[in-house]
Amino acid sequence: MLEQIIFILAFISALGLFIFRLYRIYRYIRTARPLKFKFRSKRITRILKLAIAQSKIFNNPLVGILHAFIFWGFIIINIEMLEIVIDGVFGTHRSMAFLGGIYPLLLSVFEVFAVAVIIACVIFLFRRNVIKLKRFWNKEMTTWPRTDANIILIIEILLMCSILTVNAADSVLASRDHPHYPDVGKFLITGLIQPLFSGMTDSSLVFLERFAWWFHIIGVLIFMNYITFSKHLHIFFSFFNIYFSRFEPSGKMMNMPSVTNEVKLMLNPSAEAPPSSTEAPAGLFGAKDIRDLYWKNLLDAFSCAECGRCTAACPANITGKKLSPRKIIMDLRDRVEEIGSKLLKQEKNFDDGNDLLSRINTEELWACTTCNACIEECPVKIDPLAVILELRRYLVLEKGLAPGQLNAMFANIENNGAPWQYSAEDRLLWTENLSFKSK
Repeated sequence: MLEQIIFILAFISALGLFIFRLYRIYRYIRTARPLKFKFRSKRITRILKLAIAQSKIFNNPLVGILHAFIFWGFIIINIEMLEIVIDGVFGTHRSMAFLGGIYPLLLSVFEVFAVAVIIACVIFLFRRNVIKLKRFWNKEMTTWPRTDANIILIIEILLMCSILTVNAADSVLASRDHPHYPDVGKFLITGLIQPLFSGMTDSSLVFLERFAWWFHIIGVLIFMNYITFSKHLHIFFSFFNIYFSRFEPSGKMMNMPSVTNEVKLMLNPSAEAPPSSTEAPAGLFGAKDIRDLYWKNLLDAFSCAECGRCTAACPANITGKKLSPRKIIMDLRDRVEEIGSKLLKQEKNFDDGNDLLSRINTEELWACTTCNACIEECPVKIDPLAVILELRRYLVLEKGLAPGQLNAMFANIENNGAPWQYSAEDRLLWTENLSFKSK
């Protein structure tokens, strides 16, 4: 009875903290500028293709297969959590054994995926820490992001090992006709490792089985809450991010409502002024801080897995420039976390002396060539370019800060109606010395 009480209290507490944390992040995202999306059946298709089938990750077949093992293993093995919860609440053991011959087959499938997850995680740890792939060691990948990735992989290995240990110890005890461990059939993987436990006494096996069972459930509950503070949060938000991703051409800038409204009034002065509810704050061009961005930009930030595929494909980064699309998104997420509590209190006029531009410098922003490589490479349709363009828009229209060549072009467009420094009347002067007359 005591074990049941401890289990119920631990489960409810962990689940409550998890829901609270997700709801808090949801509220962070909702503090940004509103943005409306139309439902399209293509959005569901896109989720099936990118999130479920993970088509973009399979651009690298080996990595795609390994990641699929972890992803599908995470989903399929957690079906066993249903049995663990039932056993924990009601004090039963192998409550799903009523399935009969299907039960050992089902558990064998779980074990195969558990081994696949272990193999995939070990390979990923090797790639990160021994081979040291460049995209995992960029400047923005400081000690914490690298440690976070390793912690996630190690925890997943330990959780899978605990499941196999429970099944193996359970099987040995069942083979000895232990009263509390009925024989429910043989499992594929633990059937192979069962001889390793055959020399242990019954009391040692019971202790090992109970320890591994509690280790697994407590580990899952802790991990469930840990991921809300880590890059692994993408396993929840990436589905929504893919669903709400744009269908317009990549790199297309969003019109500013304030400018659009002015144009409409100019074209039709008698019309009633359209509402500018999507502009925040009023009169601001572009984005200086996270409150000036759209909520989809913030959803991007919490959907990022920090895989670095965007940065590895970025021509500016490849040629040694400071721009890293991954850093842009990581800086955005860090800024949201930094002032999130202020946003929830709706302290619109607070000033902590920082903003998003204090994290992202102008050299990074102007290094972007808007080639869309980062968007095309992202497995979950994150759009770093949208953030870059809004920050650039603020620098140009609010601060008048742009590279010299752009300022010259802006002046020419304003004065001459074209990017060139010649007036419209002088544009054909170059044709005067031609051997034929221009028409």
